[in-house]
Amino acid sequence: MQQKFSYPKIFLLGFGFFGVSVIWAVYNAFVPIFLDGKFGLNAAWIGFFMTLDNIAAFIIQPPVGAFSDRLRTPIGRRLPFILIGAPIAAIAFGFIPLASTLPLFVLCTSSLLISMALWRTPVVALMPDITPSRYRSQANGVINFMGGVGSIIAFLIGATLYEKSPSYPFWLGSGLVILSSLLVLLFIREPKEFEVTDQKRPSLVTALIGLFKEKEKSPLRILAAIFFWFVAYNAIEAFFTLYATKHLNMPVGDASRLLGQLSLIFVLTALPSGYIGSRVGRRKTIMAGIFLMGSAILSMYILPTSTLTVLFTKLPLIGNFYSVSIVLMIAGFSWALININSLPMVVDMTDDVHIGTFTGLYYMASTLAAIVGPNLNGWIVKLSGNNYSLMMLFSPIFMLLAFIMMAGVRRGEAKI
Repeated sequence: MQQKFSYPKIFLLGFGFFGVSVIWAVYNAFVPIFLDGKFGLNAAWIGFFMTLDNIAAFIIQPPVGAFSDRLRTPIGRRLPFILIGAPIAAIAFGFIPLASTLPLFVLCTSSLLISMALWRTPVVALMPDITPSRYRSQANGVINFMGGVGSIIAFLIGATLYEKSPSYPFWLGSGLVILSSLLVLLFIREPKEFEVTDQKRPSLVTALIGLFKEKEKSPLRILAAIFFWFVAYNAIEAFFTLYATKHLNMPVGDASRLLGQLSLIFVLTALPSGYIGSRVGRRKTIMAGIFLMGSAILSMYILPTSTLTVLFTKLPLIGNFYSVSIVLMIAGFSWALININSLPMVVDMTDDVHIGTFTGLYYMASTLAAIVGPNLNGWIVKLSGNNYSLMMLFSPIFMLLAFIMMAGVRRGEAKI
């Protein structure tokens, strides 16, 4: 039975990704500050610590995606993972700012990372499960719109709460994860018609072997492109608050708000990016985004600090609006063009039975990149004598590699 496209249903599903985004936005904004100021770790150690979430995701998410394809329960094949993982994640996240010693801090963050890895792939795989192929770019736009709203709340409201108490952003995140996961569990109903034969039983290993055996290499090329652009993006995201405080000499609140400004543009352009991808083509849209984002990031290396920190005005909620804010907003729009259309391309290279498996492959590429990116960046910063601006030269190189990989992709557009 063909699924019908429903914007209200997709918006409700988007609350799942909303919860995920709140958690990671707060985590990425404030955990490096704790590691630097509270525990005194250097940039290389911070880079390693900020990849632990991705190590957990790399190990756990792909097999969970394949397992969810095989799972059959009364509430579906994806929802059980949310039912178990979300509450554990919320509790662990709330205890992070209370940890007074590094071992206790590691225990809290490890519990969070494992539980988050358990339910992220299934909640994302729900989108193509309930959406026809030709609408998946638009649906992914809605999902990422909701995720972007979560990031904005985390960065902008979280920055204000952090100034009152470092614990408040984490407690806000815990509450929102519980609320958002409840909405998904209460209002989303999974399709019941998926049948799995012994010959077609989803398997991550089988899927990987099949990709390498195929003569047409579009799936491998797009997975390589995903790896490269996430190396570029995650290397910056993990260190941006330190870049802004140490290189641009901004307070922590403004550093977090700058990320919020990027997220704001991502949110505002998420839905248009899905529409652009459906009209112009996903591949062309992604390649345009890669070019724009690589150029924006490179400009932050080329332009002097005095130019990047020109203060134009102060806006409600957004806070101080600097010249670097314009660059970050261009990057936010570019990231929307890339991110909104890439997952639909990956899942449209397979059939509906294997959507969770291919969603797992998507996360295998992106999380491996998120392990490599911050670690490489951390060592570059350390070996350069804490020159945080070098990350803005490092990232465009990987954007160029992603562009080259995407140029050879021939599949993944919407199915008729």
